[in-house]
Amino acid sequence: MANDKAKYNIKAISNMLGIQPGTLRAWERRYNIIEPIRNDSGHRLYTDEHVAILRWLLDKVNKGFTIGQAVGLLEKGSVNLDSQAELQYTDRLHTLAVELKASLLSFRETSANSILDEAFSVFTVEKVLLDIIGPVLIEIGEAWESNQITVAHEHYATQYLRTRIGMIFNNLRVDPLLPKVVAVCGPSERHELGLLIFTLYLRRKGFEVIYLGTGIPNEDLKSVIEEIEAKYIFLSCTIVENLLETLAVISDLHKYKTTLHIGLGGKAVEHLSKRKREEYSRFLVGSTKDDWDEWLRERLLKT
Repeated sequence: MANDKAKYNIKAISNMLGIQPGTLRAWERRYNIIEPIRNDSGHRLYTDEHVAILRWLLDKVNKGFTIGQAVGLLEKGSVNLDSQAELQYTDRLHTLAVELKASLLSFRETSANSILDEAFSVFTVEKVLLDIIGPVLIEIGEAWESNQITVAHEHYATQYLRTRIGMIFNNLRVDPLLPKVVAVCGPSERHELGLLIFTLYLRRKGFEVIYLGTGIPNEDLKSVIEEIEAKYIFLSCTIVENLLETLAVISDLHKYKTTLHIGLGGKAVEHLSKRKREEYSRFLVGSTKDDWDEWLRERLLKT
């Protein structure tokens, strides 16, 4: 390449691509995908070619491939194989989601375990969360709200998925250099699995997340923020009727500490009026991993 000079350190790569330095080092050790050049101090330096390779791999990981599968595709260099594999994986994602929902609504825990075990062995954690567990949660919630299933069905499915997410959450390491985060449901909210999924996404990036769940008074939130010196707080709102109260909390917290990065997500956000969406645009984290990555990247650069 013309611009093949090593000029990016690992921090620059991390900010540019949204990948944690520890993750990048692990990929290098395990897969030998690139060989960064060492400067006189022994620090890694990366070229434009390295950046292009890493960007390609991250794109495949974001589409649902594991890093091992993405590296395999890169080594084979087959575009046709790549396209065929992506189509097969997309179809399998949908099939697994349908099977998981059926198992949960039939109280078949063993079947649900097998389905998720397969999903986590084939796809990245983010892909399983966003394209399998997430849609299943939404569909089950909507079925419950429209009286198509009982409260028992909804509670069983919710508790099962909360447990599976918690198993992953507790095994993740925290990067002490990253700012601390608070995650909480909006006022009167009882649907917390969407927030749990987002919290797990943050934990996989190395953030220490203080997960508060539901029913936390606004003044208590401020106390927690002060006690742990949190730089970020994320609120989730699923039920439309709770949206105005949640927005009021955000406005209050923003006035209380203007340097605090506040994020809002959840299904209810889709029902914001055009005026409200413009008014609160800086707080909306979006609904996809790409949205979340971009929202975080913009604020981390300012931190």
